[in-house]
Amino acid sequence: MDLSSVFSLDGKVAIITGASKGIGFGIAEMFAAAGAKVVISSRKQAQLDELALTLKSKGYEAVGIACNVGNMDELPVLVTKTVEKYGTIDILVNNAAANPVFGPVHETSLEAFDKIMNVNVKAAFELSRLCYPYLRNSSNASVINISSIGGLTPEQGLGIYSVSKAALISLTKVFAKEWGDSKIRVNAICPGLIQTKFSEALWSNEKIMSMILKQLAIKRAGTSEEIGAMALFLASSAASYTTGGIFTADGGYTI
Repeated sequence: MDLSSVFSLDGKVAIITGASKGIGFGIAEMFAAAGAKVVISSRKQAQLDELALTLKSKGYEAVGIACNVGNMDELPVLVTKTVEKYGTIDILVNNAAANPVFGPVHETSLEAFDKIMNVNVKAAFELSRLCYPYLRNSSNASVINISSIGGLTPEQGLGIYSVSKAALISLTKVFAKEWGDSKIRVNAICPGLIQTKFSEALWSNEKIMSMILKQLAIKRAGTSEEIGAMALFLASSAASYTTGGIFTADGGYTI
């Protein structure tokens, strides 16, 4: 058996949101290395152009398309530009996330609540819906939602963020069940503490980090590359019978 073909994304077109850094860029680089044509998206075009050049310098195929996923009017543009560039869409990774607050849930403003829900849930719903006409024509369509362990058990100080990630898990299962007949697989990854800029408030705090490490079977923070590897499995034909799955990558935090 040629295992290289099992994990190959050769010729596939993938959109990754929130891909200018951290988990999103880790997934983009992993997909590109597996042969995919990757569309990296975030809010700043200049930054995306630099990252796309970095990927191209390694022999990968990549383009940056700016999109603020919290603005629903920008999502159709991302899809249209992707199809204009590469002709189709095979893989969608809803990774972009927002969490403007850290503290007691009762101190979360309605403005912050709306921002979290718009970026973390509504954008994933709408972008998936917009990609559907192209995904259903793919020979191996895959949608991967990046949730969080907070979506399984609320995390202290991250109340509404945890609520949004729980909603994303439910959305994953709804799409998986309804889109099975269209041969579109939909799964979610729930990372634990991954050492990225997004989670810096946690891993840079010695007291919080010490408490977290006590609860981990693997006594360290995870890496973006480790999440990228799991995403590669879910995007590839290796996961051809896997849909509606909720996968943790958390060092054993939720055991």
